[in-house]
Amino acid sequence: MSTNNIYVSKEDYNLLNHLLLGLSAKIDTVFNLRAELSRAIVLNESEVPDGAVGLDSNVEIEDLESGEREAYTLSLHAQSDLAQGRLSILTPIGAGLLGYEEGDEIEWPTPGGIRRIRVLRVLRKSNSQVASQNARATL
Repeated sequence: MSTNNIYVSKEDYNLLNHLLLGLSAKIDTVFNLRAELSRAIVLNESEVPDGAVGLDSNVEIEDLESGEREAYTLSLHAQSDLAQGRLSILTPIGAGLLGYEEGDEIEWPTPGGIRRIRVLRVLRKSNSQVASQNARATL
């Protein structure tokens, strides 16, 4: 795990803590996500750096070992769909990306071993955009 500061909006922080209440800390990803949230700098959405990964952020990463690049939208588990590029926050890499910024290098445990990645690009969606999209999806 990395020791860089991570920045999380109050909305994401509250939503994720609520989500984690019903999940066992014996699951490595849940344990690691709880640890990351406990050390996060929690800010109002307008104060979160533009390049910090949050829920519904589009993020491009590079594997520092293979050079492979991947692009995802960080999502709640219920909205995840890898075929659509929507990565669950409850996957090892999803949990590992939360709060990091463009340019950060992260070492994160995965079932295949420690993975070293660099955050290349982040496009944050504001909570008003997310709420608007969710409202349209329910119509």
